[in-house]
Amino acid sequence: MNTLQPDTLIKNPHGCHVVSSVDVPADAAQVWTVVGNFAGFDRFIPALSHIEMTGEGVSSLRKKFFKDGNLVVEQLNSRDDQALNMTWTTIYNTLGVDNLWAAMSVESLGTDKSRATWTIIAEPAQGGAEALPGFRDFVQGFADDAMANVLKLFV
Repeated sequence: MNTLQPDTLIKNPHGCHVVSSVDVPADAAQVWTVVGNFAGFDRFIPALSHIEMTGEGVSSLRKKFFKDGNLVVEQLNSRDDQALNMTWTTIYNTLGVDNLWAAMSVESLGTDKSRATWTIIAEPAQGGAEALPGFRDFVQGFADDAMANVLKLFV
């Protein structure tokens, strides 16, 4: 008798919740061409050496190769080019992250002004609750640096 049942390693994280936003002096559609490009995060994350994509659109996979040798593999969960938002999940990494879900969105703040927001919910791979404060600081710093780089592309 076969006792195997459907299962998955992908679970919604419940660790730290990080939000990083930047107000950009550009039209929301212009900003979306940068932060909404799932294959183009190396444009504003200088720690990345390159990105390789498998597939297109929802369910595509992104391999982010870091200059220091780390690797992150993520799957695009949702994308809405009208609402200017997308979500993704990390399915493999060497950065010490257990589960990670993220969203990127852009909202218009009027003529030639918009806000890009990166939301990340993640858990450290080791250390449990004791590791959360340092892990949260790491994730917040990473997101803040990336979003500051987005702003530099438009000023």
